[in-house]
Amino acid sequence: MERPLVTDAIELLTPDAVRAHAPDGLAALLVDAVDGGASVGFLAPLDAAEAASWWLRAAREAEEGARDVWAALDGEGRPAGAVTLVRTGAANGRHRGEVARLLVHRSARGRGLGRRLLAAAEAHAAATGLTLLVLDTQTGSPAERLYRGAGWTAAGTVPDYAADPDGVLRATTLYYKRLG
Repeated sequence: MERPLVTDAIELLTPDAVRAHAPDGLAALLVDAVDGGASVGFLAPLDAAEAASWWLRAAREAEEGARDVWAALDGEGRPAGAVTLVRTGAANGRHRGEVARLLVHRSARGRGLGRRLLAAAEAHAAATGLTLLVLDTQTGSPAERLYRGAGWTAAGTVPDYAADPDGVLRATTLYYKRLG
């Protein structure tokens, strides 16, 4: 069943909002991604409690200023998509961030939601002084088309970098984007 989208509802979530959405909406979004084969750091089957725990850690990191979280809320206020921006703690890397966990629920795909979430993270990164973003994604995944279309540059491919949800080692392509 397709989720009803509110077209302008991409929001930078406060840590409290991340915590509020973690047990249900954000956890369900992460479980859906893993169930759909996305290589996002978890093996299948992903338990909803483990997914919620990851989002609660993300909320703590947001409180510390180390991670920002955006969500695209559907017409019922549930996350239909999300993305995070991780800031490095290294003194020599304060100019860069990592885009991580760009997720769009399978029922909400094909409407440009991933592109809009990515653009929100990029705009915020630039507005807060970051000049370089990096990310990694499974080589050959549909996400590669999104990143290339958004002006990201492939830096290289690492064989057997991460296991997919079924535990099979897959290559990962590293991407970067210079801002402003």
